[in-house]
Amino acid sequence: MNLPRRIDAAQGRTPCDLIIQGVRFLDVFSCEWKTGDISIIDGVIVGLEPGLKAKQTVYAKGQWLAPGFIDAHVHVESSLLTPENFQDAVLKRGTTTAICDPHELANVLGVAGIEYFLKSAQNLSMDLWVMLSSCVPATHMETNGGGTITASQLAKIAHHPRALGLAEMMNVPGVLSSDADVIAKLTSFAGRPMDGHCPLVRGQQLSAYASAGITSCHESSQFDEAAEKLMKGISVWIREGSVAKDLDTLSPLLTLATSTSLGFCTDDRNPLDIANEGHIDHLIRGAIRNGVSPEVAYRAASWSVARHYGLASGPARRGAIAPGWAADLVLLSDAKTCDVDRVLKNGVWTTEISSTNAQAGEIKNTIRATVPEARDLEGPHGPVHVIGVQHGKIITTRSVQAHDSSGVARLSVLERYGHASKPANGYVMGFGANMDGAIASSVGHDSHNLIAVGSNTTDMRVALAALIECGGGFAVARGGKVLSRLELPFGGLMSEKPSRDLKKDLQSLKQASQSIGCELPEPFLQLAFLSLPVIPSLKLTDKGLVDVERFAIIDVRAS
Repeated sequence: MNLPRRIDAAQGRTPCDLIIQGVRFLDVFSCEWKTGDISIIDGVIVGLEPGLKAKQTVYAKGQWLAPGFIDAHVHVESSLLTPENFQDAVLKRGTTTAICDPHELANVLGVAGIEYFLKSAQNLSMDLWVMLSSCVPATHMETNGGGTITASQLAKIAHHPRALGLAEMMNVPGVLSSDADVIAKLTSFAGRPMDGHCPLVRGQQLSAYASAGITSCHESSQFDEAAEKLMKGISVWIREGSVAKDLDTLSPLLTLATSTSLGFCTDDRNPLDIANEGHIDHLIRGAIRNGVSPEVAYRAASWSVARHYGLASGPARRGAIAPGWAADLVLLSDAKTCDVDRVLKNGVWTTEISSTNAQAGEIKNTIRATVPEARDLEGPHGPVHVIGVQHGKIITTRSVQAHDSSGVARLSVLERYGHASKPANGYVMGFGANMDGAIASSVGHDSHNLIAVGSNTTDMRVALAALIECGGGFAVARGGKVLSRLELPFGGLMSEKPSRDLKKDLQSLKQASQSIGCELPEPFLQLAFLSLPVIPSLKLTDKGLVDVERFAIIDVRAS
């Protein structure tokens, strides 16, 4: 940091590197658009007034300038991309900073999965901050590959320069019952950001959860639920992923008054949706379309999140357009539609930032499951508990139906880490009344066991075998043959392919899923959430059918 050079440039004694002249910029502090000349040197803003000189001047009359967008909560693994390729996909869309939780890879590899992201974050142009995974595994009702990550293990990496705080605390029962390990983690991160994960938790239980020092939640799917969290001091991150879509429901909550405690996150968004719709820019567009004023939407997408995580203070302040703040800026052709023209990261146009092709290192097949026999995928017959999928939500419904009722499909979860367990079998509806075939995935939140849905056990077996062979990914099968497969060999979660190549693969998968009668727009990530036993109401893990409200495994058969 060369403070004299910065001060000299601010007073015209040294030429700036860049001036964006005559632009309408967002003053996040007053939440108003102002007009000025944004002067930048060494990646830092040093002036807003006219009169300075620079090596490069961009004339931006008629355009708008917003602070770089910040994704308040994301699992990079769920983009199916390595961190380097994730950067290439989102930075050009205005996302200059992301707060990530690597608990997907941590569930597969243990602490090494977190360390991979800490190391990767240091080599990126975008800012990737790592929240240290608090719940690996998410519950005792599933099998993972990374074992149990303890408070003492987290303490050893807590002071890494890219470690920001404690990631989403999914173990709500553990918090409410003062579980010793949970309390140890919360205590060791006291005073640092601690993300929450408390879907549908209300009233006294929510107060107790907030009392533990948890400061945010991205799992609100109901307006009143989110409003209560705000009232109790929990910041709400409005999520719009590839499956969980809460933007339309929660947008009315975003006003000038609440914008200091609201932000945007993607959580789980695949590269096809990023390419076709956008990233945080997609959420901003949607919020404005839903009636949120542009000034408020851009503030929530930048300064509000930066302030929450402590990024709006210190030597590298981010999230505002003001002297002394980092030049992470998004130049817009149209503020109302979030039409991104160009993006600056630390004062450098992203078009001048070279794409990276960093390798994930030696990739080993982490899928050690044995291909099951078709008969092993048979669930019980007669009246059974049926998981109900809701498009746009990861919360499920529940019902009791005959196992062979119209629209009811088979669902199986196969432990993948070499324990030779038999599959757990259940039933689900919502994938399509006339589905003929099967879909399988090695992305099965959060422990990432293999999961398959289908109309028959033969095709389910074929799809699972295809993933065991290649080290994980997504597969669609019908008639005993694989119609389409996307390989995700890095942990069964990520590919080293760039986003544009994965987009093509996902398009092929989507067409294959439609050809077998699947009616869900995003069946693969929707399937992945059916094994997450911390989201109500019914889920299936490798150990059985989980009643999330009771936090217990129940019989698939209905009495």
